[in-house]
Amino acid sequence: MSPLIPVRWLFWGLCLLLAASCAPAPPRDAPAPTTIRAAEAAPAGWDSATPPATGWTGVALPDGWDARWPRHDGVVWYRVHWRQTAARPTGLLVDHASLAGAIFVNGSLIARDASLAEPLSRSWTRPHYFLLDAPVLKTGENILLVRVSGLAAYQPGFGTVTVGDPAVVKAEFARRQFMRFDIKLVTIALNGALGAFFLMIWLLRRKETVFGWFALAQFATLVFNWNFLAQSPGPFATTHGWQAMNVVANLGMSICYAIFLFRFGERRYPRMEAMMGAAWLGLALLAMAAPAWIGANRAPCYLASGVIYYASIAWLAARALACRRLDYNVLLACQLVPVLASLHDYVLLFGWIRGSDYIFGIATIFMLAASGFVIAYRLVAATRRIEGFNAELRGEVDAATLALSDTLAREHRLALAHARAEERLQLVRDLHDGFGGTLVGAITRLEQAPRELPDGHMAAILREMRDDLRLVIDTTTREQDDLVGLLAPFRHRSGLLLEAMGIDSRWHLEGMDGVLLGSAASLDLLRLLQEALTNVLKHSRATRVDVRIARGAGRIRVEVRDNGKGFAAGTGSGTGLASMKRRAARLGGSLEIGGDMGGATLRLDFPEPA
Repeated sequence: MSPLIPVRWLFWGLCLLLAASCAPAPPRDAPAPTTIRAAEAAPAGWDSATPPATGWTGVALPDGWDARWPRHDGVVWYRVHWRQTAARPTGLLVDHASLAGAIFVNGSLIARDASLAEPLSRSWTRPHYFLLDAPVLKTGENILLVRVSGLAAYQPGFGTVTVGDPAVVKAEFARRQFMRFDIKLVTIALNGALGAFFLMIWLLRRKETVFGWFALAQFATLVFNWNFLAQSPGPFATTHGWQAMNVVANLGMSICYAIFLFRFGERRYPRMEAMMGAAWLGLALLAMAAPAWIGANRAPCYLASGVIYYASIAWLAARALACRRLDYNVLLACQLVPVLASLHDYVLLFGWIRGSDYIFGIATIFMLAASGFVIAYRLVAATRRIEGFNAELRGEVDAATLALSDTLAREHRLALAHARAEERLQLVRDLHDGFGGTLVGAITRLEQAPRELPDGHMAAILREMRDDLRLVIDTTTREQDDLVGLLAPFRHRSGLLLEAMGIDSRWHLEGMDGVLLGSAASLDLLRLLQEALTNVLKHSRATRVDVRIARGAGRIRVEVRDNGKGFAAGTGSGTGLASMKRRAARLGGSLEIGGDMGGATLRLDFPEPA
């Protein structure tokens, strides 16, 4: 079974227990009090300080003078007689005086509202309890006079009067106080708490507009319910202004609640919602411009508000029947009591019944709590779905991470194996192209040379082979060195060879600190330089050679210039030149070689590795 049902039962049970505990029961064996329903009434002006001598007419309590004197704005005096058989303490309960009043017993003033003229005090729903005793109370006939101030448009009048045992009458006063004030206070507290709570949720999750509309509906309901508790029409200067505010709040309450139901049912009706919003704004502007007209003609506005409310409930019922979802059905079930209570209040508002209390505020305490619970239930359900999705996603991510780790580890092992194979292949190529070529050339020269070689020729061949082998070893064993570190031993060895042949070598390095080319690129560059200096050594007859290596604008530029005999056009097409061009191409650069009678120049330009 869903957890919604037992929790709902528990909530209703707690509310009933609260109502029972807050409304004290009358004491046992006490005599029943007397409720007086016959009185006399006489109209008077706003400045009436004493009851009129004539004009009294018999009325039945509770009485509303708007039907008897439909255009009378001002004061009506009510006179009630009862007999007291003995001069003992008696409880007096005056049900209500709408809108404000002053109460006299046997000519003595026992209670008075703060303002008996505009702006009128608003004690219209509150009961009044008094403990009467001598000398105010008399044996025999007693007279209760009540001066009631009101406006004909707002159902002015006077309620019933109850006298009897003080404990019994006070218990009845406590019950009425609880129904008319305490529960309304609880309702307003619920309106504010739920409104603030769901407003914060909406502010944090702006896409969830169902929470925002529910919060606005609660704030509008709070303003409307305050009508039953406020003691004055402030901040408005007149009762008309206060009533116009009630009309605007009531329509706003119905519109916001209707849109909340649409959002709860996962539907949007932009055109209809815009029309309702425009109607509410127009009513608010009209209320500010003509509060007396709006207040006096509030019944059609309340009727329009009711139509919107009932239509939205009917829409929810159709939606619940179509979807058969638990949260829709629970929310719909919670509307039954408020709908019946609102029908009662509309009948009371239009004057079709008298002597009753407005009960919609009492019924909404269940609707508010249930609506808040259903929304919270949906929020919790969505949160649980998100948590389940997160757990599922976390499991999938963990599985994917494990698979990715295995794949990366496997690829890393393959990359290492590939790198080792590539290094071995590169080493074999370097040995073949460099040392192997030098070795083959040396063998060929020895085979073609005369039996007796010139002095030092064999040693020169071996040194050449040694230097070539050193290049391979340097670039392989010192792979992590920057280019300056790799050039240092090469520069030293080549300088000794050039110096032995009487050639002055000068090196110029610009901005080369920290340049890393990698072993393959470094070896290509060193072999190219080796080939260039070997050509200078063997063919140029130069006395000086300048080597310049510079870095700038993301590129590396190499220049080797000698002051030898240069070379004629058509020369320079041997295997050495072809080898240098291949190495320049592997570096991603361009190679230029030029010369004249003033010497030869080699220029290499290639991009610096990222």
